[in-house]
Amino acid sequence: MTITFIGHGYVGLVTATVFADFGNTVYVIGHTPEKIENLKKGIVPIYEPGLKEMLKRNVDAGRLLFTLDYEPSIPESDIVFIAVGTPPQKTGDAELSSVFEVAGKLGKSLKSHTVVATKSTVPVGTNKRIAKLVEEVKSTNATFEIASVPEFLREGTAIDDTLHPDRIIVGTESESAREKIVELHKPIDAPFVHTNLETAELIKYAANSFLATKISYANAIAKLS
Repeated sequence: MTITFIGHGYVGLVTATVFADFGNTVYVIGHTPEKIENLKKGIVPIYEPGLKEMLKRNVDAGRLLFTLDYEPSIPESDIVFIAVGTPPQKTGDAELSSVFEVAGKLGKSLKSHTVVATKSTVPVGTNKRIAKLVEEVKSTNATFEIASVPEFLREGTAIDDTLHPDRIIVGTESESAREKIVELHKPIDAPFVHTNLETAELIKYAANSFLATKISYANAIAKLS
């Protein structure tokens, strides 16, 4: 399978490298020339145990390709993952400008049928906004389906978390998109949780909030002790 990740941050880079190691052809699109050139040379901008070796192995094998361009990667891909950052604003709201910017760019590059899947942490309703934006800019010959596939990675164990997750959330209202995402994840031994878009988006926030609550509770007990 040929897939593309837009974004080479922690989530995009680790997940893309693991999927390339499964034998897929994986493009990673970035916007910083220096970082892209370094990644082509196997220079990794983050520290994650085992990532540098896995990345270099797949770059050398020609399965992991880094680029600044949306073509030919997007037209060739069965699935395109949006994996850009959504940092909090001063109001606490997620900054979604990067998500919508890349959605517009990938929409213009679609040529045939593609699954557009979001890995970025986004508020409920964002994927439907992405679908509307892509629909507005794509060519008449292109078709697409939208999905939400949130990540649950921990720094320091991200590769193991990708290979052995507690569950794989697949949020989509398209059966063919669901089947394609399941096929991509076949090498991973984990239960699938199939939901609609909104439920998948909410699951990610619920999981993050629950982990934050546990840490806050532990810190409160430590302070009391």
